[in-house]
Amino acid sequence: MHVVGQVLVPDIAGWRRQRMPEIPDVTFVELAPDWVCEISSRSTAAMDRTRKRDHYGRAGVGPMWILDPGPATLEVYRMDGDMWQLILSAAGDVKVRGEPFEAIEIDLAEAWAR
Repeated sequence: MHVVGQVLVPDIAGWRRQRMPEIPDVTFVELAPDWVCEISSRSTAAMDRTRKRDHYGRAGVGPMWILDPGPATLEVYRMDGDMWQLILSAAGDVKVRGEPFEAIEIDLAEAWAR
């Protein structure tokens, strides 16, 4: 995926139907996602929390999730001006309603299941 001119590939990305009514048949999508989720690991944590997060903010990406299976944590961030603000932090086998999915309850136990 190209996000505003750079090749940065979110682990999971989503677009609202109003902005992307159907998935285009192209190699790279140039339209910044409305939501991204990075699955963090030892090898990706630094890039997820610096270069990628900073670039997503400049690109106008909506909420960003960082899901870390190691300690079983979820962090949800929202842009507030030009800074990311942590709006939800959860750990373990809990149920959450995280932006932009507040309408549904997500059971994090399923994310940690192997």
